[in-house]
Amino acid sequence: MKVSVIMPVRNSATTIDRAVQSIQTQILENWELIIIDDGSEDETFNIIQSYSRTDKRIRIIRQKPLGIVKALNIGIAHASGTLIARMDSDDVSHSERLASQFSFLNENKEIDVLGTRVRFMGDATHQKGYDSYVEWTNTLLSWESIRKNRFIESPFAHPSVMFRRSLIGDPSLFYRSGHFPEDYDLWLRLIDKGVQMAKLPEFLLDWYDPPERLSRQDLRYSPQAFYETKAKYLAKWLNLSGINRPIWIWGAGRITRKRSSLLLSHGIQISGYIDIDPRKIGGQIKGLQVIRPEDIPHIKNAYIVSYVGNRGAREDIRTFLTELGLTEEKDFILAA
Repeated sequence: MKVSVIMPVRNSATTIDRAVQSIQTQILENWELIIIDDGSEDETFNIIQSYSRTDKRIRIIRQKPLGIVKALNIGIAHASGTLIARMDSDDVSHSERLASQFSFLNENKEIDVLGTRVRFMGDATHQKGYDSYVEWTNTLLSWESIRKNRFIESPFAHPSVMFRRSLIGDPSLFYRSGHFPEDYDLWLRLIDKGVQMAKLPEFLLDWYDPPERLSRQDLRYSPQAFYETKAKYLAKWLNLSGINRPIWIWGAGRITRKRSSLLLSHGIQISGYIDIDPRKIGGQIKGLQVIRPEDIPHIKNAYIVSYVGNRGAREDIRTFLTELGLTEEKDFILAA
């Protein structure tokens, strides 16, 4: 099996060398690198052209600026490998990355999407939120943990992922364009279809976070875009899973209510709130009762969706509900 590495680039002259060279030094030799130059205006094209002249495994597609989604889909359409690996032009793949993912997917036929743990290469002090996100996503290794936590945040660092070509069908429809993060939308769609995913425990990618990174500039990656994406797929999952039970939201604060209210636009009705704030307990919010966690056993046939974002509090809620005898996914789900 060959691995096709898909790398969209635009104005990446200052980082492209390290990215390309990290693929060239892979211990797995049966790969091709497809670089899609999406309308670069700096020296990016000249740099990647010099690599393609000396290494026939590197192929270049040059196009006007059409955006990352079209660049990704065009790259996939030109891929000849049975496995597709993502790579970004400002990151570094460790030399064992492709070989490790190739070997795992060859031995575990039930897994179709495989990430790796990543090292955060940004400023952990000034970019604490991103650093915390990387730390969290590095804990999600098994299919069960990825599935249960998918409505909290995107479970993968996109450039660390490898997946089977057989998943794709029409390449032009694989990644979708819209006011949402294309990678998170893809993972949620695939999970909806029952596609199983996992993550290697090894740290096999250095994930850089420069100020000009697309996810820091484009509204498709704004917090609101993520909340709307989660709500869409969470509502769909609640409906398709046959959870025809009163939905109670854990978290009655303003921010939590704002996030959970997105479910209403997808036809999910909320029956009440659960909170630990004594100022809210016993009161009502827009006609809906607010109760204590200790009162959960008295709610008839409730299904609980936690929208508490704090990671420590989230784990406490998971533990509390489990100790009540409730089963994650069957009786409650964690979101953010």
